[in-house]
Amino acid sequence: MAKTLMAALDLFGRRWTLRIVWELHEGSSGFRPLQQRCDGMSSSVLRQRLLELTEAGLVTQLGDSRYALTPLGEDAYQSLSPLVHWSARWAAALGEQSDEAP
Repeated sequence: MAKTLMAALDLFGRRWTLRIVWELHEGSSGFRPLQQRCDGMSSSVLRQRLLELTEAGLVTQLGDSRYALTPLGEDAYQSLSPLVHWSARWAAALGEQSDEAP
């Protein structure tokens, strides 16, 4: 089990990977629109991450060349929910700290 967790952490730890999963949750997307939604990341990096996510079974390329999350990819997106809630608490805590600064 630890080996699979390490593999997942390695995949999700790569720059832009989580952002792509996040963006594709909004719905399928073509390459260029996805690139724009990801703040214009380089096409070579996007291509590489999409290949990695496809090989991992999280993303599929549809017949019209758009990319979409697979059911496993949707599960991965759902697993981000606790992180979303934690990040809101973190931002609030940082805001409280900056309010306390002289």
